[in-house]
Amino acid sequence: MAESRDTAGLEALISRAARAGKGPAPVERWNPDFCGDLDMEIRADGTWFYLGTPIGRMPLVQLFSSVLRKDEDGKTYLVTPVEKVGIRVVDAPFIAVEMDVSGAGHDQVITFRTNVGDVVAVGPDRPLRFVDEDETGGLKPYVLVRGRLEALVARPVMYELVEHGEEIEIDGTVMFAVRSKGEVYPIMPADKLKRLSA
Repeated sequence: MAESRDTAGLEALISRAARAGKGPAPVERWNPDFCGDLDMEIRADGTWFYLGTPIGRMPLVQLFSSVLRKDEDGKTYLVTPVEKVGIRVVDAPFIAVEMDVSGAGHDQVITFRTNVGDVVAVGPDRPLRFVDEDETGGLKPYVLVRGRLEALVARPVMYELVEHGEEIEIDGTVMFAVRSKGEVYPIMPADKLKRLSA
């Protein structure tokens, strides 16, 4: 009974999200009542699950991603003009699966495409950040997509990204970093990189 209620609620949510329009909806302007949590999860690899089953229809995933919002409480919600439901996100809601680099030096622009079709040019409004991954000793790069929603840069794309790194002095420390739209995004101190590469 609860599952059929969940399914009916999901169908209604799909209908309302579809009416919200194409592309990301103006979810930041909507303030509906919280209607509880939905048994929906975005796994670390970017796969969406509903009731423990992967959502295999990409148009449906893209629709849901267009009404996604992360609030100040750190939680992620699907938001329509009339309801807000909580979902679980294991890491980041999106994965950056492809990148392009144009220009060079100060004029270089790094652009990512996400697994749901967002195209994001890294810059002041869409910064790139790097997080130490304690369990592996590696790095996890994230790019801001919209609102507070980030995309984790997929491992193969990260290797491509660091090929565009260079040594840049920042506040008296030589850092290994990348540039995009005139901004510098430090990856790690250059001497740490040399120790790792030795």
